[in-house]
Amino acid sequence: MAAMMLLAGLTGAAANDSMAEIGAGGLVLGRSDVVSIESETLYLSMDEVRVDYRFRNNSDADVETIVAFPMPDIPFSTDGDMAIPVMADNFLGFTVEIDGALVTPALQQRAIVAGGVDITGLLSDAGLPVAPFAGTSEIDISALTAEQRVAIEASGALEIAIDYETGAETGTAWPRWTVRSAYWWTMTFPANREIAVRHTYRPATGGAAGIFFAMEDEGSATYRTYQRRYCMDAPFLSGVERRLAASNLETGPFYTEAWLSYVLTTGANWAGPIRTFRLIVDKGSTDNLVSFCGEGVEKTGPTTFELTYEDFWPERDLDVLFIVAQR
Repeated sequence: MAAMMLLAGLTGAAANDSMAEIGAGGLVLGRSDVVSIESETLYLSMDEVRVDYRFRNNSDADVETIVAFPMPDIPFSTDGDMAIPVMADNFLGFTVEIDGALVTPALQQRAIVAGGVDITGLLSDAGLPVAPFAGTSEIDISALTAEQRVAIEASGALEIAIDYETGAETGTAWPRWTVRSAYWWTMTFPANREIAVRHTYRPATGGAAGIFFAMEDEGSATYRTYQRRYCMDAPFLSGVERRLAASNLETGPFYTEAWLSYVLTTGANWAGPIRTFRLIVDKGSTDNLVSFCGEGVEKTGPTTFELTYEDFWPERDLDVLFIVAQR
């Protein structure tokens, strides 16, 4: 996603499967005391996320339930644009296979403003899109009634567009809410046996034009945040320094950041630990660098890094920092 590397303000995050129910306010994650994750293989790259599970129903009865896969929280903000790879209802090209058979998931999307307030109904009643990813970044508000506009503006959800020459409103506005999405489907876990589930999708990767943290003092809050999230070690930092020294904005190469996050902690919603957890991170090119937190990471190929845990309790989510060569 080379074009997306120059965008800022979005961390693409997805999550482990979770048992769920459809509550009055939408999708609600739940827990299972009888269905365990026997194995999970997670492949992360800037172009694809692929997850292979083997679940086991440890009870003597079939378990039929709703399963949810929460996707990125995508903010519309002044900090930057969003890198949405597919401008459609299935906005990340998400696929589900159960024992090799394709399943079509439903997609729930909610609009959330500051304080966690859900304004989905307010937008829908006013005829405004909850997830206006397609087209321009502005939305048409010319048909709103005065009452609707007051209510939506009061929530902090709109930044009114002004014609800078005339000072008049243009009849459009920039959305200032966060889209919260989850795919979900109903499936049956057969009694006393395993079942294979695979997801794939193209991540909504965020990034910055340049290597942002390298411009910061090591004692700054920003630098400490990077260190905490990505566990940058000495070889990685030395590699960054070498690339910055060789960078040329006119002739190339030059380097940018890309960020990818994955919510692992929902894996704790199943019965017991993940028996075997395997992570594969692919940096995409030998010219790129990658950094993420984990113990026992091994380089397994020119661009791939792996780790494996047994009886794994996911206690923190996973954040991956890519340094990407642009030519």
